[in-house]
Formats: sequence, C-alpha cells, structure tokens
Amino acid sequence: MNKRNYMNTSVQEPPLDYSFRSIHVTQDLLSEEPRTGLRPVRHAKSGKSMTQSLWLNNNVLTDLRDFNHAVSQLLEHPENLAWIDLSFNDLTSIDPVLTTFFNLSVLYLHGNSIQRLGEVNKLAALPRLRSLTLHGNPIEEEKGYRQYVLCTLPHITTFDFSGVTKADRTTAEVWKRMNIKPKKVRIKHNAL
Repeated sequence: MNKRNYMNTSVQEPPLDYSFRSIHVTQDLLSEEPRTGLRPVRHAKSGKSMTQSLWLNNNVLTDLRDFNHAVSQLLEHPENLAWIDLSFNDLTSIDPVLTTFFNLSVLYLHGNSIQRLGEVNKLAALPRLRSLTLHGNPIEEEKGYRQYVLCTLPHITTFDFSGVTKADRTTAEVWKRMNIKPKKVRIKHNAL
C-alpha cells in the first residue's frame, strides 16, 4: 500500500489500545498485547500496526523514556501518529518526545501530575494539534490556566473536551496583554 492510500485509510483504523495494562515504562509496550476492540487493527507485512492512534491511558507511566523507539517498533508509519492518549498516568511533565510527532492532532494528558504551566510551551511545536486535555493535573489550579493554554496554542479548537469559542480567544488575548510581558529586544550598538 502506498503512503497516500495509507494516509486515507488509517485515519479510520481503530487505535492500538494499551489502556488499563499497568504499563510502567514504554518498553513494556513491546512485550504487552494491546486490547482488542470490535474491529481488529490491521497490520502491514512487517507485522507493525497500520493505525494513527495510540492509547496508553490508565497506566502508571512516569516518563516517556524510549517512547520513540517503542512507537517505531509498533507502528508501520510512526511519523503519521495523529492521536496519543496518555491520560490517567503519573506523568509530571510534558516530554519533548511528543513534539517529534508533527502530525499529532489529538493529545490527551488529563489526570496526570503535570505541575508547571510552562510545560505547555513545548506543545507549540505541534502545528496540527487541535484537541488537548490537561484537566485533572495540578496546573489546572494555576491562575489563568485556560487563557495561558489558549494563548500558547492558538490553533487548539478543543481544550479539556470543550470547544474553544471566539469569546475564549478574546478573553485569552486580554489576559495575555495583562499578564505576559513581552520580551525586550536588545539592540546592540556597535562601539567605534
């Protein structure tokens, strides 16, 4: 199957589902069997899955060490990964490895232990990200949480399972002007 046909068909493929498997480290994915759904995930001749969705929710992951390696072993086209569900794990930060999946459009990180609101900045590198969840993390308690995320990720259309409205965008812009100081640009003067 050529890449164009793959892109058209795999969007409709069921996810590779490793939810509720008590996975502690991403390397465990290689020895664990994914859950089966109503429709089986198709596999390429290589034995790798032909899907763009990876569900790792409700496990005990604390980091994403070796995530790229595991994903490349599981998926025929890891570069086309569009949906990652890491909700209800024990992640304390947003691992930069997630920003290597440029086709990522859905990312679920709710119900983790992400502490710093600034972690969201890493996700600005994902041009196709449209749906993000972060509720149920300690950062949700930060003042201006929703506005900060919407300012940082202006292409998001759904945040914490709620649609982003024009009013949300306006509120976020006002909040940004009032709370985020622009970086000062230093002009170097040539000394003669």
